[in-house]
Amino acid sequence: MEKQKPYGTVLIKASYILDYLAGMPNSSLQAIAKGTQLTSSTALKILDTLILIGYVEKNVDKTYRLGSRLIRYANHDLEQNALVETTRPYLELLNEEVDETIHLGILATDEILYLNKIEPKGQTILMSSKIGITRPLYASAMGKAVLAEFSPEEYASYLEKTQLLPYTAHTITNSLKLADEIQQVQKSQVAFDDEEMEKDIFCVGATLMANQEIQGAFSVSLPKYRLTPGFRDKVIRLVLETKAQIEMQLQQK
Repeated sequence: MEKQKPYGTVLIKASYILDYLAGMPNSSLQAIAKGTQLTSSTALKILDTLILIGYVEKNVDKTYRLGSRLIRYANHDLEQNALVETTRPYLELLNEEVDETIHLGILATDEILYLNKIEPKGQTILMSSKIGITRPLYASAMGKAVLAEFSPEEYASYLEKTQLLPYTAHTITNSLKLADEIQQVQKSQVAFDDEEMEKDIFCVGATLMANQEIQGAFSVSLPKYRLTPGFRDKVIRLVLETKAQIEMQLQQK
C-alpha cells in the first residue's frame, strides 16, 4: 500500500517552529532556525505568517513566543481544568462573602490567562472580563502577584522582553515604580490593580503556590465606588484566607 504523503509541507515546518517555541519560549530567529533545521529565511517567512494569525508573538527584543490566540485554542475547555475544579468551592464561598466578581487565572507566556469567572449575585454592574482572555502581568492584580514569585533572574528577563504600555492613566509604566510595588506584594502576599487595566475598576489578587511552584492566581474585582476602607480590609483578609485554604488543598494533590 502506498504511504500517504502529507499535504502542505509548510504546515509541517510551522509545526516544528510551534513545537520548538513550546519548549524554548522567547527564542531568537537564529535559535529557532537552528533548532528546527530550517534556513533563517524560511523560518522568518513562517514566523511572519504565524504572527499574522496570532499563533506566535514577537517580543520587543526580537525574540519569539507562542501567541495568546494559540493558547486560547489549546484551552478551549478551560472550565474542565483541574485547577478550576479544585478551587471552585473556595472561590464560590469567597464570592458569597464579598458579592463581587472572582477571577481565576494561570501564567501563560508572560500573561495571565483567565480560567474561571464567578459573577456577583446581588450587583447590577458586572465586569466585562471573559474566560479565555489574557491580561499583562505588570498591569493586573493576578499578574503582579505572580511577578512577586519570580526569581530575580526571571523578573529581569520579563522586564527585558516586555514593554510597559499604558492601558489607563494609572498603569505603571516605570520599571522602578513597578519594582517597588512588587516588593510590597512580596511582603503582604496580596497585589492590587488600582484602575490600571480599566478605569474605575479595583482588584485584589493573590498567587496560588504548591511545592514552591506557581499554580495560578485569583482576584476579587469590583467598581471602585464600592470600595470603602473597611470593605478593602475585609476583601484583603478573605483573599489571604482563601489563598491559604486552596494552597493547603493543592499541596495534597
